[in-house]
Amino acid sequence: MPGSSRLRIAWLTTGRGPGSYGALEHLFGAIDRGLPVEVAVVFVNRERGEAEPTDRLIAMAEARGAPVELLSSVAFRKARGGKVGRPGEPLQPWRYEFDAEVARRLGRYGFDLGLMFGYMLIATEALYGRYTFLNDHPALPDGPVGTYQEVIAALIRAGARESGCMMNVVTGDVDRGPAVSFCRYGIRDAANEALWAALPSAEAAAMDLEAIMATPLYADIRARGVARERPFLVETLRAVAEGRLAVPPPAPLDLTEAVEAALAAAGPAVY
Repeated sequence: MPGSSRLRIAWLTTGRGPGSYGALEHLFGAIDRGLPVEVAVVFVNRERGEAEPTDRLIAMAEARGAPVELLSSVAFRKARGGKVGRPGEPLQPWRYEFDAEVARRLGRYGFDLGLMFGYMLIATEALYGRYTFLNDHPALPDGPVGTYQEVIAALIRAGARESGCMMNVVTGDVDRGPAVSFCRYGIRDAANEALWAALPSAEAAAMDLEAIMATPLYADIRARGVARERPFLVETLRAVAEGRLAVPPPAPLDLTEAVEAALAAAGPAVY
């Protein structure tokens, strides 16, 4: 239990890219350095062979001795003749069935808290109604919703000066469940002012997502976020494990100071 022994977590991911891999790898490294957390299970909604990045993550988790549970959401959908949902539509019936099966499988492992990191499915009540999950979101509690790509594009179009990382409780209100912790960081300063000048907000407003993602400013903001999301993850779990942070808390915990200290200790500053 938090404050007396290691916090046991279930890690849910699709593992589709280097961000998901790097976050889990960073967590294992922090555990090696004394973080009082144990990975009870890594659940992946893909099977081996579906995607090379996911296979790498599975292999890494297994090499670290973490139990790995695989259930392909694509194969599950096809086996039931389910349809692919469209944005804005209600979730398809098979999605509720899938989450019920995920919940059943997770029941084999005793864990205190679930964490969704790079998990590309919207959770249903069949899952979050049974267990408490945290979701990582690449924005401040009152910031944009959506994928990290959509968040960065929204920040650029708005001419924002700061962003952040947030952990929130998974509920039916996507990306708007109760905020548990956050950190903030600047995304416009002397180090990247030239990049902002090269992409005025009015011009960005007329660009589609892919065009914005191809800009140096997008890459700069993404790098700032990635540098912080990993120590932010660790500091959130540390606070829960040490009993300093309840889930959900009376108010979200600001971990900016701890995250920046971790960055400074790790090497050259990331602005």
